[in-house]
Amino acid sequence: NEDKDNVWIIDPIDGTTNFLHGVPHFAISIALKSNNEIVSGLIYDPIKDEMFYAEKNNGAYFNNQRIRVGKKQNLENCLFATGGNSGEKNITKNDIIIRRTGSAALDMAYVAAGRFDGYFQKNLNIWDIAAGIIIIKEAGGIINEININQNKNIQVLASSSAINEKLIQNLPNF
Repeated sequence: NEDKDNVWIIDPIDGTTNFLHGVPHFAISIALKSNNEIVSGLIYDPIKDEMFYAEKNNGAYFNNQRIRVGKKQNLENCLFATGGNSGEKNITKNDIIIRRTGSAALDMAYVAAGRFDGYFQKNLNIWDIAAGIIIIKEAGGIINEININQNKNIQVLASSSAINEKLIQNLPNF
């Protein structure tokens, strides 16, 4: 690709392990990085026929309906997603409800749509999360600072502004 200012970031099967084991929770993830910024993204779940997408300054959508992050204020009423090593101890300080679904892209799309209230994970690849970055931002969410030129070992924390600080305080090893 000679156009270094515009790069497609594609994950043809985010949730590969789920896919290989017949677990129907995986997605196709596509993002466009233009001038060192993610400007559009699409996450498609072919099993549920659900499409999440966003374009910079134009909002985030789920199957052509505008979406926004959740509005919950208290962590104990929230549902969070994470991934990574299931053997990790002491993920949070308090007992909050956490799901491990196996698809970073769908987890981020679900935060944008208000299905999950937040998402956090370490050691991700840029292709796992690129589309989710713009979708969460355009849905009114907050995501930590991410170097989109780094391909591996990326840490993500995303949520609504209402619970972001509370979530950060609840993750002692993050």
